[in-house]
Amino acid sequence: MPGDAQAPGRDGLAYRPCVGVTLINADGLIFAGQRIDAPVPAWQMPQGGVDPGESPQEAALRELEEEIGVGSDRVELLDATPGWLRYDLPDELAGRIWGGGYRGQKQRWFLMRFLGADDEIDIATAHPEFSAWCWVDAQTLLDGIVDFKRDVYERVLARFGAHLRAG
Repeated sequence: MPGDAQAPGRDGLAYRPCVGVTLINADGLIFAGQRIDAPVPAWQMPQGGVDPGESPQEAALRELEEEIGVGSDRVELLDATPGWLRYDLPDELAGRIWGGGYRGQKQRWFLMRFLGADDEIDIATAHPEFSAWCWVDAQTLLDGIVDFKRDVYERVLARFGAHLRAG
């Protein structure tokens, strides 16, 4: 759903501007990382907030570097969602994380091909977000995503489907 950063949400809370990266390898498999802070399996693609003054594409490249140690010289941009996709946090999280000011996220997604070798991926970053990673097909990724992000992931994977191994 299109929207702007100032659009109020549940209880007057806004959507946090964020980006996500569907990083694929030469076989069309998708990078998935197990969140380090999740007590249960919670696999996801790299994603994070957009800093003030930063374009969504700049944020996506920064997030790849910060989360998995992959620099912009190791990826090729293939596609992007044309607008923002939103999801709402569950009631127990809304207004409690990300400084308490958000009901969920609005995300721009970028499809990028990884040009490097697997041993160039390093999740042991300065501020690790993932405890493990693997390459998966689209269906396996959808099967492992938390429920509140499922709709966005389905739309992202449908948009980029021509480049992905279905499973």
